[in-house]
Amino acid sequence: MASVRRRAAYHAAMLPDPDAAYLALKARDARFDGRLFVGVTSTGVYCRPVCRVRTPRFENCRFFATRAQAEAAAFRPCLKCRPEIAPGLSQMDSSRALAEHAARAIEQAVHAGDELPLPLLAARLGVTDRHLRRIFHAAHGVTPVEYLTTQRLLLAKQLLTDTAQPVTHVALASGFASLRRFNAAFRQRYRLAPTQLRREGAGRGDAAALRLAYRPPYDLEGVLGFLARRQLDGVEEVDTVTLTLRRTLAVMHQGRRLAGWVQARFVPERHEVHVAAADSLAPALGEVLRRMRQALDLDADPGEIDAVMARLPLPPRPGLRLPGALDGFEVAVRTVLGQQVTVKAARTLLARLVERFGEPLATPFPALHRLFPSPESLAAASAEAIGTLGIVRQRVGALQALAREVAAGRLALHRGAAVEPTLASLRALPGVGEWTAQLVVMRALAWPDAWPASDIGLMNALGTRDPKRVAELAEPWQPWRAYALMRLWQHVETT
Repeated sequence: MASVRRRAAYHAAMLPDPDAAYLALKARDARFDGRLFVGVTSTGVYCRPVCRVRTPRFENCRFFATRAQAEAAAFRPCLKCRPEIAPGLSQMDSSRALAEHAARAIEQAVHAGDELPLPLLAARLGVTDRHLRRIFHAAHGVTPVEYLTTQRLLLAKQLLTDTAQPVTHVALASGFASLRRFNAAFRQRYRLAPTQLRREGAGRGDAAALRLAYRPPYDLEGVLGFLARRQLDGVEEVDTVTLTLRRTLAVMHQGRRLAGWVQARFVPERHEVHVAAADSLAPALGEVLRRMRQALDLDADPGEIDAVMARLPLPPRPGLRLPGALDGFEVAVRTVLGQQVTVKAARTLLARLVERFGEPLATPFPALHRLFPSPESLAAASAEAIGTLGIVRQRVGALQALAREVAAGRLALHRGAAVEPTLASLRALPGVGEWTAQLVVMRALAWPDAWPASDIGLMNALGTRDPKRVAELAEPWQPWRAYALMRLWQHVETT
């Protein structure tokens, strides 16, 4: 019976062209990392296509589009190439947007340590839970519950391998209600105990060893340059020489607010980012990793994006990325204060806001000493106190309206939120127009087709002040218009 289920799962999940998949595996082609997984029947293990072990024979390979499909077919993750660190998929990688949005919502809930009952998720998406199960299985080859279990176990596997956290802490951080359930699920899926993985895995380390992979090429100069030009003193530090980004961060995890520092260092020769975090953020490392993936756009597929960007009237920039957000509320505040002012002027206003309302934080880095103001602190502040920072009355009203909505939980600014309802909620706020709404969903929700047609920098780059003409010029760049915007911004800011 088990073999029948295995074969059925394989045939439902198998990629359409095994021959092409095997060629990618033999070449260890990093472009397919995260888009292709191979289960090896002789070992019962599934790997990334970049795995450095000896290439298995073709007849022993079973190819899958996702990790969840491989695990549903009874394969367990490789301890060497570690499928849990492979890049994921961007929001434009599937035509079945509803199923993809459900998957992102599940991933966000897992890493935040929250529960997300299927009926609640279905209601949020405006469908019945039965319909959600059907379209989810059609898109991902597994049920939402199986997908959720895979996400939890892969997060646990990464924490067990890369950190020294006690197994009990790992179980809770991965969303399991009890250590007993965690041990049972881990043994059933991976056929070894969590403590055994620690003894036999690829080396027990600490938070500094947390790894995230990306598909090459990656435009490091473009991403770090963009972030450096917008660096917020006291909160961020961008080092373009050591390819390192550091910043302070506060997250909500299982009802608790945790604050500390995070660091991301690019390792281009491995196509990886190595992430470290303060001990105070240890319970929320899964959430930190999820946010870092989005902030650095590690899930992007440059093969698809670069082909469209070749239509721009600019020299090619291989590996173009869309810098996202570690804190969606912060991005929204930055965007509001950036209305009708230069990047330099916006940085000045933001620095004043941080100094006045940001909570002090001790870190081992002299450049990092404050948290970005919380939604609660800005919502509770008087308009006069914010206005004394040189922020005009209209911006003050927009900031406080935004802060109240986020603090009350009525406005979610993360990748798991639905784009259109979020746009509608943003447009309804006083002082927030289409330009602001589009930029917020672009960076906070990682929406790759956002298009603020009235952006001055965009108009300057395209040589027109007519928004309709701007929209016409952008049609060939769909569904990656936000990447086109980033490339045009780079051109204006660096020439």
